[in-house]
Amino acid sequence: MSSLPLFSKTTVEAHNTETDCWVTLFNRKVYNVTSFLEEHPAGPELIMEYAGKDITKILADSESHVHSESAYEMLDDDMLVGYLATEEEEEELLAKHKDIKLKPEYDADGLRVADLTEFGDIPDDLLHLKTDHNDDYKKHKFLDLDKPLIMQVLRSNWTRDFYIDQIHRPRHYGKGSAQLFGNFLEPLSLTPWWVVPTLWIPVDMYILYVAATHLHPLVTVAFWSLGLFVWTLIEYCMHRFLFHLDDNLPENSIAFTLHFLMHGVHHYLPMDRMRLVMPPTLFVLLAYPFYKLIFGIFPFYIACAGWAGGFLGYIMYDVTHYSLHHKNLPSYVQELKKYHLEHHYKNYRLGFGVTSMFWDQVFHTYLHSEDVYQKEN
Repeated sequence: MSSLPLFSKTTVEAHNTETDCWVTLFNRKVYNVTSFLEEHPAGPELIMEYAGKDITKILADSESHVHSESAYEMLDDDMLVGYLATEEEEEELLAKHKDIKLKPEYDADGLRVADLTEFGDIPDDLLHLKTDHNDDYKKHKFLDLDKPLIMQVLRSNWTRDFYIDQIHRPRHYGKGSAQLFGNFLEPLSLTPWWVVPTLWIPVDMYILYVAATHLHPLVTVAFWSLGLFVWTLIEYCMHRFLFHLDDNLPENSIAFTLHFLMHGVHHYLPMDRMRLVMPPTLFVLLAYPFYKLIFGIFPFYIACAGWAGGFLGYIMYDVTHYSLHHKNLPSYVQELKKYHLEHHYKNYRLGFGVTSMFWDQVFHTYLHSEDVYQKEN
C-alpha cells in the first residue's frame, strides 16, 4: 500500500482559495480539487462553498447537491494528496509531518466499509473514472487518452459489449479536450457552446421571417409551435434510437467509430466543454434528411414556419445540454440537471430527454433516482 502524508484539520482549512482548493471526504481522504473547479458540473462556486471542508454530507444530500454520483466518480486518484489526521494521529505524528500507512480498518482506497455503507454504496460499474491516463489504459485496455482517439477506435478489434461498456464508464480528462483526430480535422470536432446560438439563431430568424411575411400570423404561430413540439420528439428519438443504438450497434470497428463520433465520445468524456454541442458540420449532415422530408411534404412557406420552430428547438437543446453539464442553474431547473447527469453516471439506458422529461414518461424510459444500471454477467 502506498504511503501518503497526514494533514491537520487546520492545514486543510487553509487551502480554501480558487488557486488552491482542498476538500475532504469521509473526514479522512484529502483531495486537491483546484484543477477540477472549472470542470465541476455545477460550476466552481458550489465547490468553493466547501473549500477546506468535508464534502461527505453534501455529496450524499440529493436535494442540496443534485449529482452526488458524479461527484464521487470525479474524485479520482490524481486528486488524492493525503489523509486527514485523527486527533490521536495529529498529536503523535503531525508535528514531524511523517508519512504513514493507513490503519487496518481502512480498505485499499482509504475508506472504511462502514462509511461507504452509511452514505450509500456506489455500484462497482460506476467507479472507473480515472484521470491517470496510463493507469486507465493498463487497467481497461480500451483507449489511451494521451493519443488521438479515433484511430484507436478504428483499428480496434473489440466486441460490441466491451465497447458499449467502456464508453459508459465516464473518464475525466482533466486538462482540456482529449485529441480526437490529432490532425487538421481536430478543430472541426471542437465547438464552444456559444457557436450554436451565434451561428444558427440569425438563420432561424430569417426562415421565420420568410414564413411570417407570406402566411397569416395564426398559421405561422400554429406551424411554428408544431415544429417546436415535434422537435422534442425528434430529440428524444434520436437520443434513444440513434445515439444509443448500443445493443443493436453492428459489431465492427467502423460502426464503433461512427458511433463514437456521434455520441460515444460524449459519454466517455462527459465533462469535455468543447464537445457538448453539435459541430455545425455534423448538424448539417443530420438535419438534411429532415429538411428534405419537411419541405417535400408541406407547402414552402408552411414548411418554413414549421422548420423555424423545430430549428429553435434544436438550438435550445444544445444550449441547455451545455448548461446542464457546466452551469450552476436556478432551482427550478436543477431537477433537470440532476436527471441528465444521472443518465451519464447512473443509467445510460434510461433518461433520454434533455430539454424535457415528457417523452421519457410517455414511453416509460423515465429515470428514477434508484434506477442504477447493473451490468448482467
